[in-house]
Amino acid sequence: MVDYHAANNQSSTGGVQTYMEQENDWDRDLLLDPAWEKQQRKTFTAWCNSHLRKAGTQIENIEEDFRDGLKLMLLLEVISGERLPKPERGKMRVHKINNVNKALDFIASKGVKLVSIGAEEIVDGNAKMTLGMIWTIILRFAIQDISVEETSAKEGLLLWCQRKTAPYKNVNVQNFHISWKDGLAFNALIHRHRPDLIDYDSLRKDDPVTNLNNAFEVAEKHLDIPKMLDAEDIVGTARPDEKAIMTYVSSFYHAFSGAQKAETAANRICKVLAVNQENEQMMEDYEKLASELLEWIRRTIPWLQDRTQEKTMNKMQAKQEDFRDYRRVHKPPKVQEKCQLEISFNTLQTKLRLSNRPAFMPSEGRMVSDINGAWHTLEGAEKGYEEWILSEIRRLERLEHLAEKFHQKAAIHESWTDGKEAMLTQKDYETSTLSEVKALLRKHEAFESDLAAHQDRVEQIAAIAQELNELDYYDSASVNTRCQKICDQWDLLGGLTQSRKESLERTEKQLESIDELYLEYAKRAAPFNNWMEGAMEDLQDMFIVHNIEEIQGLITAHEQFKSTLPEANKEREAIQAIQAEVQKIAQSNGIKLSGANPYTTITPESIDNKWEKAMGMVPQRDQALQGELNKQRNNDSLRAKFATQANTVGAYIQDKMEEIGRISIEMNGTLEDQLTSLKEYQETIMSYMPEINTLEGYHQHIQEALIFDNQYTPYTMEHLRVGWEQLLTTIARTINEVENQILTRDAKGISQEQLFEYRASFNHFDKTSQGGERGAKRDHSGALQAEEFKACLISLGYDVENDKQGDTEFARIMGIVDPNGSGAVTFQAFIDYMSRETTDTDTADQVIASFKILAADKNFITADELRRELPPDQAEYCIARMAPYTGPDAVPGALDYMSFSTALYGESDL
Repeated sequence: MVDYHAANNQSSTGGVQTYMEQENDWDRDLLLDPAWEKQQRKTFTAWCNSHLRKAGTQIENIEEDFRDGLKLMLLLEVISGERLPKPERGKMRVHKINNVNKALDFIASKGVKLVSIGAEEIVDGNAKMTLGMIWTIILRFAIQDISVEETSAKEGLLLWCQRKTAPYKNVNVQNFHISWKDGLAFNALIHRHRPDLIDYDSLRKDDPVTNLNNAFEVAEKHLDIPKMLDAEDIVGTARPDEKAIMTYVSSFYHAFSGAQKAETAANRICKVLAVNQENEQMMEDYEKLASELLEWIRRTIPWLQDRTQEKTMNKMQAKQEDFRDYRRVHKPPKVQEKCQLEISFNTLQTKLRLSNRPAFMPSEGRMVSDINGAWHTLEGAEKGYEEWILSEIRRLERLEHLAEKFHQKAAIHESWTDGKEAMLTQKDYETSTLSEVKALLRKHEAFESDLAAHQDRVEQIAAIAQELNELDYYDSASVNTRCQKICDQWDLLGGLTQSRKESLERTEKQLESIDELYLEYAKRAAPFNNWMEGAMEDLQDMFIVHNIEEIQGLITAHEQFKSTLPEANKEREAIQAIQAEVQKIAQSNGIKLSGANPYTTITPESIDNKWEKAMGMVPQRDQALQGELNKQRNNDSLRAKFATQANTVGAYIQDKMEEIGRISIEMNGTLEDQLTSLKEYQETIMSYMPEINTLEGYHQHIQEALIFDNQYTPYTMEHLRVGWEQLLTTIARTINEVENQILTRDAKGISQEQLFEYRASFNHFDKTSQGGERGAKRDHSGALQAEEFKACLISLGYDVENDKQGDTEFARIMGIVDPNGSGAVTFQAFIDYMSRETTDTDTADQVIASFKILAADKNFITADELRRELPPDQAEYCIARMAPYTGPDAVPGALDYMSFSTALYGESDL
């Protein structure tokens, strides 16, 4: 027989020739086992009809219906999707041979080597050659393109079957003949892809006919795979025909290959949606925490800005205690929330960068900078409120002292003026003798001296009342009333004094001189008496001091006062001597005294009594001053105690801040080791908290003692609180930076060595001094200036030299790593850029391609398709966010998956 196609296929590819040469035993196999021919006839006929029915025809007898070549050409057009040359419609043998040759030529054009198969054998109805030709077509168009893990054709199809049936009991696919006899392998393939169609657990290995019929019927009814074999033929044959089994199994592969693509596409979409859902949750958490923190700040600031003055010291001290509770109880948790908010924001931005998503922009007013601004305003209000409280306490303390002093002086003055108005208005001089009139005149002169001496006290009372009004004393009304009454009375006394003086002077001409001795006594006794009253007033005077120097000044003044007492005692003795001289003259001259000195009411006894009373007040004053001195010494001890602790804590905080700066630059080991070291270092710092609490206790004692200054330390509690909070925030941020580097490394596949290389390069060029000069002392600021960053890129092999092309490329890179135009590049931005240059990420086009697979190549997708291919929560997520599809091919319920996929990687409200 002529090998019609031998010459036309000498250049066939090696791969196709190999699997075709495996079938050279066709003649021998078919002749040895007629049962195989029967199986092949049925299988090949069913396979051909599964394709010919698409063209509206079929065959009944495989060797007869292909003899004229017409249905053979039609079969090739259906399975290849290509047009063959126009067939010849004649009934003659030559027409049939020509049609078959056109079909064989088309098969040969696909790289298939046809061995011993000629057109004449097909036209003559040679069953063996016809089956061989159909098998060649099945191999080329149904089996050759099967590929699983770099294996193809028969091996690839076998590997696919093994993979799909591996989990099933009693199934062990090793070949395409006896491994399929019990029917379990067919059922396992269907159950693996469509578990709703097969109840696999109900199948029995010892009932192969039932198993095979079940699989064939399900495949024909639900999978559109025609029944190509009879169960009885397979079971009744010791070794079923391999080609028939392969043909049947290949139909299952092609039926399920689309589902596998859909599964892969669904997995990709699930992954993308899971990342998006997690990021959205983090965004919602950030917005909620930011809103709560800002609301707390909004409510707290008006309270700190409230300057409503209290009238008493107790109420003001209650406000001070409320402020301490705010510092100790209410504010610390908010400091932690603020730190956590910054960490969450940085972590979210890192995850968005790693998943190729746009950066997160919080809603208006909730940026980290907005929160920092609000926090700065809060701390400013807090500082102002504390200063105002201390100022108000000083003011109220001063007011209470002034009010006490006012009432004390007013009481002394009112006691002195009691009866003076009646005395000045009496007419006793009208019935008095000359001596009595002279005495009245002298007495009046003494009263004028006394009145003038009291002028200072009245002025002091008025000055204190004025100061109380200026300081907004809460009981200013009663103070003003009492002061006005004193002033009015004082004016009245002045007028009455002048009137009485004029009356006495008119009478004086009629009277003789009075006893000069009484007059001298009265003149000297009055100022001395006034001096004693002033001294007693000073000895009882209240005092307020704030340090040792002030109390020592009072003690010095008191000692000076005591040094004048001997001279005052001499004056007292001299006054008493005048009175003694009066008695002596009266006795020696037999003069009968009328009793009291007519010129004054100040008796020697009253002078002595006041003197003794004043002398008794001196040691009391000594004791009070000494007590205050001890108190100030104790306050000074509190200052020193606080200063010692504050200087230690301040130095500790400063050292740790510098140490953290060095650690963040010089960290060695893996990122996990660095993270562990940083957390251990954080725990070490937190263990120092008892020292801070101790200092807070000292500070509370100082405030309770009303100590407002401390010359032993430059630190205040406020400065140390701010320093401690900055220290905790800095270590937390450093830890967060390492955690973000780990996220970047894991997500981008960057090796530890690459991260070390990037860190070394970054640190090498991070050396700008404050003057900005290259080569100056390194400051390790944690950011590269533009020129430093350019030098770093050049060292890594980037072409950004100082020319037009290099400047353009460098400007492009700076736009990526420094989008805000700050002029500085952080290490995190540097790592993000380098990882972006070396790794791949998901893209919108990949997601669109995945959705297109799920949609069976349509430009839209339906809700039912999403629910069938995706998990329920992510399917509903897509349905809720996809816009309706409005293209010309739209159907009711069509959804636009293209705009949805694009929005995942662009500006979106998702």
